[in-house]
Amino acid sequence: MPSVSQLSRYFRIIVLMLVCGTATSSEQSVLTLRAATDKVVRDSPDLAQMLARANAMAAIPSQEGSLPDPIIKFNAMSLPVDSFNTRQVDMTQIGFGISQAVPFPGKLALREQAATYSALAATHTADELRLRLLSDVKTLWWLVFYLDRALETVDNNHNLLKQFVDIARTKYEVGEGLQQDVLLAQLELSKLLDQKITLTGMRKSSLAKLNALLDQPANAATQLPAAVDIQLPTLKRETQLYQQAENSKPLLAGERQGIHAAESRLDAAKKDILPDFNLEASYGARANMPDGTSRSDLLSLGVSLNVPIFAGSKQNKAVDQRTSELIREKYALRDQWNNVRAQISQGVSDYQSAKDRFVLFDTGIIPQARQTVASMLAGYQVNKVDFLNLVRSQISLFEFETQYWKAFTEAQQALAQTALAVGEDDIYE
Repeated sequence: MPSVSQLSRYFRIIVLMLVCGTATSSEQSVLTLRAATDKVVRDSPDLAQMLARANAMAAIPSQEGSLPDPIIKFNAMSLPVDSFNTRQVDMTQIGFGISQAVPFPGKLALREQAATYSALAATHTADELRLRLLSDVKTLWWLVFYLDRALETVDNNHNLLKQFVDIARTKYEVGEGLQQDVLLAQLELSKLLDQKITLTGMRKSSLAKLNALLDQPANAATQLPAAVDIQLPTLKRETQLYQQAENSKPLLAGERQGIHAAESRLDAAKKDILPDFNLEASYGARANMPDGTSRSDLLSLGVSLNVPIFAGSKQNKAVDQRTSELIREKYALRDQWNNVRAQISQGVSDYQSAKDRFVLFDTGIIPQARQTVASMLAGYQVNKVDFLNLVRSQISLFEFETQYWKAFTEAQQALAQTALAVGEDDIYE
C-alpha cells in the first residue's frame, strides 16, 4: 500500500498534468468562421496593397485638374561684353518674367474627370478583392471543417470495427466463428488507417492555404469548432439575385466607372486638336545713363499657342485609340455581367443540389443505415447474419456519414460562391 508521502507526490503530479493540459488547450484558440473572415479583411497583405493602390489613385484627379507650374525667368539683355556695364548701352536691361501654360478650356476638367472615374474603379476593384478573399476563406474553412468531421468519422468507425474484431475473435476462439472473419475485419481496419493518412494530409494542405490567406505561418496549428449550426437557409430567386448583383457587385460597378473614364478620355482626345496657350509677362529694369539721365523700364507681354498641323497622324489617331478603348470597356462590362449571372445560377444550382443531398442523408439514408448496422450486429452475435454483410453495412454507414458532411460543406461553399457573385451576403429569403 502506498505511503502518505507517495500519495501526496502522485497528487501533485496529477495536478501539474491538469494545469499543463489546460494551458496547452488555451494556447490553441478555436478559429471560428467569423474570426477567420474578420482576420482576412484586417490582415491580408493582398487587400492592403490593393487599398494602397486605390488611395494612390485617389490623389491623381487633383493633379490632372491643376494648371502646369508657372515658369519664372531672370535675365540680362543687351549687356555689352567689353565692359559688362549696364549703363553703357541704352537697351541694356536686367529683367525678370513669368510664363504660364493654359490648356484650352475644358481639357483639364476632362482629364480630372477621367482620373476620378479611374480612382473610383480602383476602389471597386479593392472591394471585389475583399469579397473574393472572404469567399476563399469561407471555402477553405468549410473544407477543413469537413476534413475534421471525416477524420472524426474514421475514428468512430475504427473503434466500431475494433469491436467487430473482438467479437469475431471471441467467436472464433469458442469455435463459433471463422478465422477469415477476423482477418477481414483487420483488413478493413487497415483501410481505415489508409484513409486517415490521406485525410490528414489533405487537412494539412488545406490548412496551410487557409493560414496563408490569414497572413500567418502555413504550419500554424489551428483548431476549428467541433460543432456548428447545421440549418441550411433558403436562397432568394435567381431573378432577385440578378437584380441585387446589378446594384451591389463591385466588379460591375468598377467596369461602369471604366466606361465613364474611357468616355472622358475620348472627349479629352477630341479637344486636344484645339490649341493650348502660353501667357508671358516680363519686366526689364534699365540703369540711368552715364550723365545721370534716367531711362524708363520696359514691360513685355505676350501670348503663344501651339498649332496642331500634324493632327492627322497625332490627335486624330488619339481619338481613334480612345474610341476603341471605350468600345473595349463596354464589351468588358457585357462579358462580366454575363459571367456574374452564370456564377449566380451555378451557385444556386450547386447549393440546392447539395442541400437536397444533405437532407436526404440526414433524414433518410443515415438513420436507415444505422438501424441496418444495429440489426446486423445483433443478428451476427446469434449467428443469423454473415460477418461479411455486417462489415459491409458498417462500411456503407461510414461512407454515408462522410457524404453527409461533404454535402453540408458543399452547400456552405456554394453559399460563399453565390455571395461573391452577388456582391453581398444578403442572399437569403
